[in-house]
Amino acid sequence: MRGADWMRGTRRPAVQDAILEIAGEVFATKGANASMGDIAAAVGCSRATLYRYFDGRRQLQLAYIERVARRIGAVVAETVSGRPEPADRLTESIVVALTEVRRDPALAAWFTAAGAGVAGELALSSEFIETVATAFLGTGGEEGGEAARWVVRVIVSLLAVPEGSPERERAVIARFVTPTVLGFTETRS
Repeated sequence: MRGADWMRGTRRPAVQDAILEIAGEVFATKGANASMGDIAAAVGCSRATLYRYFDGRRQLQLAYIERVARRIGAVVAETVSGRPEPADRLTESIVVALTEVRRDPALAAWFTAAGAGVAGELALSSEFIETVATAFLGTGGEEGGEAARWVVRVIVSLLAVPEGSPERERAVIARFVTPTVLGFTETRS
């Protein structure tokens, strides 16, 4: 999009969605550390105009993460909906989340050696991501939030340092992560 003319007369949420779409393209090429100037240039507006829609880079990054998390959450929910076994459902939820993040060029660029710290910190500070993870675990309260944050940490770790092959990764999740999380959530339920 060239020039900020397209923003005039467009409702704020639609402009924010368009900015996030374009920010995703910038993140795919420049990683999580793309500047507001980089994004404003791609959007075709000034940095000042961009700041009217997002208070700062961190807010824009969080909005982008949450936007993509909604999409990934829907894919995970659809994929595991027919699985009756909690262990199978949890393992598959983590595997699908990893696959979907890696499939997204913008998010994949975040989990390079240079960007993993920023991406991990943003993922762990997103209340929305914690809410999604808590819902998949089927727990509530502080304990559910604690378990959800731990699962997000595991996902971030595997994104930053993959386990070698998808089969090996699935086996590690099924052996170490799933029993620990389910054991924790069952004793708290």
